[in-house]
Amino acid sequence: MFKIAFSPLYQHPLPAGHRFPMEKYELIPKQLLYEGIITENDLFEPKLAQTEDILHTHTKEYIEQLENLSIDPSHVRRIGFPLSKELVEREKCLIQGTLDCAHFALQDGISMNIAGGTHHAFANRGEGFCLFNDMAFAANMLLVQQKVKRILIVDLDVHQGNGTAAIFKNDERVFTFSMHGGDNYPFHKEQSDLDIPLRAGTEDKEYLNLLEKHFPEVINKFKPEFIFYLCGVDVLTSDKLGKLNLSMDACKKRDELIFKTAKTKQIPVACAMGGGYSPRISDIVDAHCQTFKVALNIFF
Repeated sequence: MFKIAFSPLYQHPLPAGHRFPMEKYELIPKQLLYEGIITENDLFEPKLAQTEDILHTHTKEYIEQLENLSIDPSHVRRIGFPLSKELVEREKCLIQGTLDCAHFALQDGISMNIAGGTHHAFANRGEGFCLFNDMAFAANMLLVQQKVKRILIVDLDVHQGNGTAAIFKNDERVFTFSMHGGDNYPFHKEQSDLDIPLRAGTEDKEYLNLLEKHFPEVINKFKPEFIFYLCGVDVLTSDKLGKLNLSMDACKKRDELIFKTAKTKQIPVACAMGGGYSPRISDIVDAHCQTFKVALNIFF
């Protein structure tokens, strides 16, 4: 079955004019349903992650500060969201969604979260629109539950997964691979196990050649038993924050490479959508929906 995490909590309202396009989380499932790509039975609603589970990834002090809404104002500015009880609940739902997707992927080969990709959250702080780190949380829980022993996190969002890299810096069980804009946010990069910084204006051929070279090498050397894939669409030419010059077709080929490799190697993969900031919301939704279509065509 093709199980997809979605919750009304993903659509947490923000002040008018906020640049983070929350509306995409409502529009993506609607579009997939409208086109007949999925059915209502494919969607599932995650519950809220439990504090005792979150503690495997985030510090007790930080969790308590979020739950008590006692984060320092300067820290709240780094996060970029107005802090609220509803927002904290949204983030707990989001990270549980990625963990649930991981469990479904172990069973079905692949599962996808309509939200997620909160890779800027560190163990003791959040930043860049991220409170909790969903893939770090899910990876740590799979390890705690002894579901797998080696996990690869493939981060193809245009922004480096700095929080993810820091969390797993000294953990040989998790390999972090980030291919991102070299001069884009975050301006202080953490060290992933493999970082591929891209120059501004990178186009389809160069991008795909780099991915086709490095991704198979990582698979063959690390031999992961599970893949988390952050498939942000902020790499598109139309993206106002991305600084790269990729077409929709290149995004499709990118996703095909990840999914075909995972399918051929029989490695389960759980996906989160990550960023997308094109001025037209339809461009963001179409790009994300394309990833679902590629996954469906390859795995089912």
